Parts: sequence; C-alpha cells; structure tokens
Amino acid sequence: MIRPSGGLPLPSEIDTSIPSSARIWNYWMGGKDNYEVDRVAGDAYRKIAPQVVPMARESRKYLIRGVTLLAGELGIRQFLDIGTGMPAYDNTHEVAQRIAPEARVVYVDNDPIVLAHARALLYNTSPQGSTDHLNADLRDPEKMLDAARRILDFTQPVALMLMGILGHVPDYEEAKAIVRHLQAALPAGSYFMHYDRINTDAELTKAQQGYNETGAVPYALRSIKQLAAYYEGLEVLEPGIVSCPLWRPESRVSPEPTDIYGGIARKP
Repeated sequence: MIRPSGGLPLPSEIDTSIPSSARIWNYWMGGKDNYEVDRVAGDAYRKIAPQVVPMARESRKYLIRGVTLLAGELGIRQFLDIGTGMPAYDNTHEVAQRIAPEARVVYVDNDPIVLAHARALLYNTSPQGSTDHLNADLRDPEKMLDAARRILDFTQPVALMLMGILGHVPDYEEAKAIVRHLQAALPAGSYFMHYDRINTDAELTKAQQGYNETGAVPYALRSIKQLAAYYEGLEVLEPGIVSCPLWRPESRVSPEPTDIYGGIARKP
C-alpha cells in the first residue's frame, strides 16, 4: 500500500500519479501529508524558485495574524475558509477558537486527500464552537453557499477566506465573478481575507509553468492590479494589499517581502 510520508493510508480515490498543489504546499511548509510525486514536483519547483518555501511558510503566518485580528479585535465568530488545503499547524479553527471558543468554522475543498485528512480536525475543535467540512467546488459558488448556509448564520458577519485558491481558476474574469458572487452573499460587517501569488518574478513564473505542465491542476500567477480588483467596493484595512510578510508583522524587524500578496477588507 502506498502511504504518504506521514504514514497515513492512501484513500483509494486519490491519484498519486500526478502532484497535488495542496500536498506540495504541505511539503513546503514542513508537513508530512504528501506523497513522493508531490515531493519530486515540489523539489523541481524549488530548484528554479527557492523563494517558494519561505512564501509557503509566510502564508501560514499571515493566516494566523489575520484570523487573530478577525476573531479578536474585530469580533468575528463565523469563518468560511474556501480552498482549505492540507491541515497544518494553527489552522483557522484552532486560531479562532483559542480566542473565541464559540467560533464556527466551515472549511470547503474538493480535493479527496484534503477531505480525507479533514476528519482529523474534528477531534481538535472547541466544544463550545463547531468545525465543519464541505465537499464543494469553488466554480459553483451558489451550491457552496447553499451548503454553508445550513451551518453558518448569514444574517451575522462572516469572514470569507480565499487563501491561495483563486489562481486555480484559470480565467481571470471567472475568478473575479466568483469573488463577487461570494461577497454579495455576505451581510454588512463581514470581512474578506485573501492571498495569491503574483507574476512579477521570472523564476517563479518559470517554475509555475513547469508545474502546470505536470498534469496537475494549474495555477495562474496574476498581477497585483488584478488581485486588487477582488477588493473593489470593500474597505481595505491597513496596510492594504501587500506582500504577506509585510501585513502587520509581529516583529519590529522589517521582514523580507515575497511574491505572495493579500489583505483583509470589510464589507460596508
């Protein structure tokens, strides 16, 4: 039986002949929930663009800081995290429920390996809150929202999180339409949190092209201007849409920027 490096059994529906972006991201973050095909693809990518490893790790730090703000100072108690990826350290529900045990978190993904591992998260949730998982496709936002409404109260503020997932929608106009559809469903006082990789670095662009040719689900690098359009009509919090390490860093030492950009914005 083929097993991931973490020793967990392989669900029968998972194709290990092609790499998975969720599992490669897990590998770059130092996780063990990945297969040899993912490690080979991840190493090939890293050989061309070594900066991708700190990018992956900085994305998690950004998530932690963002969810801490949302659950803490901003008082959000409902989170819709779409394109969850593989569980790692300090997942959304863990961060939110440390601050607000009653917080409700809904994860959404359609990757079978992510869903297989998602069950483990249910054992590490606050008894006062809830953690749920939906098998749904980002390209069908209304179906996804219908399922989420059975768990979350959309008359109260919700934090919509699209973390590194919109690049998997190859058509930019479709990606933007999906964002608009999801944002339109949110009540006033809700928040939008997001990040994606940008297309300004030649090494990263070359590495991404090589990855996209492996047969895996491709990922489109986009311009900062394109990412900024996702936030139109919202009140973007300081410091704006910036490289993730520069978004409210904890250290007084100025961090090194990376080619992964994001921000948090409030729906008025």
